[in-house]
Amino acid sequence: MIRSELIHIVTLRNPHLYQQDVEKIVGTILDDIANALAECGRVELRGFGVFSVRHRPSRSGRNPSNGTAVFVEEKWTPFFRASKEMQERLNPKK
Repeated sequence: MIRSELIHIVTLRNPHLYQQDVEKIVGTILDDIANALAECGRVELRGFGVFSVRHRPSRSGRNPSNGTAVFVEEKWTPFFRASKEMQERLNPKK
């Protein structure tokens, strides 16, 4: 699902809201999550999962096109961990 599909679904489920209002709501939520992560924070959505930031130290890597050694700088990457409820929905017991 992409952002426009999410906006469309929320608009269909809430016919009392205008689409432009739903676009602002979805945009605000996603911006707030991104801002919290940029501040090295953590965002927990109960029943869905936790967004956090992880540090990846510098390392040596390889250029896949020619195989030469390349230095990869350290960086911070977003990380998502699904909640137990989400795990159970994705992997139902048989």
